[in-house]
Amino acid sequence: MSKTALIFPGQGSQYVGMGAWLDDHAEAREVFDHAESSGFDARAICFHGPEDALKRTSATQPALLSVSVATLALLRAKGIGYDAVAGHSLGEHAALVAAGVTDFSSALAVVRARGALMDRSDSDRAGAMAAVLGLDAEPLTDLCAQSSDGGEVVSVANYNCPGQIVVTGDAAAVERLGVLASEAGARRVVPLAVSGAFHSPLMASAERGMADVLSDVPLRAPDVGFYPNVTAEAESDPERIRERLVTQVTHPVRWEETVRNMCAAGVTTFVEVGAGRALSGMLRRIDRGATALSTDTPEQFEEAVDVLARR
Repeated sequence: MSKTALIFPGQGSQYVGMGAWLDDHAEAREVFDHAESSGFDARAICFHGPEDALKRTSATQPALLSVSVATLALLRAKGIGYDAVAGHSLGEHAALVAAGVTDFSSALAVVRARGALMDRSDSDRAGAMAAVLGLDAEPLTDLCAQSSDGGEVVSVANYNCPGQIVVTGDAAAVERLGVLASEAGARRVVPLAVSGAFHSPLMASAERGMADVLSDVPLRAPDVGFYPNVTAEAESDPERIRERLVTQVTHPVRWEETVRNMCAAGVTTFVEVGAGRALSGMLRRIDRGATALSTDTPEQFEEAVDVLARR
């Protein structure tokens, strides 16, 4: 029997105006209302920006979480069921809500703290990230080692899909890596507009902060299959999930492996829940036989509901 998975986007999918259409639906409005009563005006930052404000990590992360959970609420109201969940980096926190491991209130508090911690982490070092297109993981890992020098480091941040790997670290080391990758045959090296070296050792202080933040947050066993970024394997133990959420800040996102493991477990349909279509694009490069559905616009949402209702 074919299975359905919900997948949740991370930082980079945000844009001014995201989720505005959701405010026409009572189930989604409740999520935005709750965010506002908790001290985060998701409507203002998501619907109106400005872009510079939305791009700040401390705002981007709770904004994306709010849109994803509002979309999830509307899917649930339509009676859509699912068998597994995963989220890309930040998206993992929305996946936890979908899996019943935590609730939106707790997730919002954790993500607001996460964004602030990542904004501040290693602020005395200039961090950078870049997407490397057209190189395999093994040679790129070797190039990262060659480019790390004199205390400056660069490592893999995201194993996204075949032909797309993101690197992270000190800006100078990322720049050296870009030169070596181009010489080694990379099709393109694209600098990313981010405020720090996410998923790198430069986030060590954020990792310690997340351990403190998560120490008292109640977590339950997931109701459906939950696949953490750090291991890419289904996890059901709440305490191991807590550990994965902490170490995720400094470790790579194993997204390609996550999707392949979900497919091996019988998932044939993936619904990207929230802003953008980045994960849907990655999915097509990982497994062309899988169905990718998006929910970023009313039209995409209704198409997804129609497809899922026929399964």
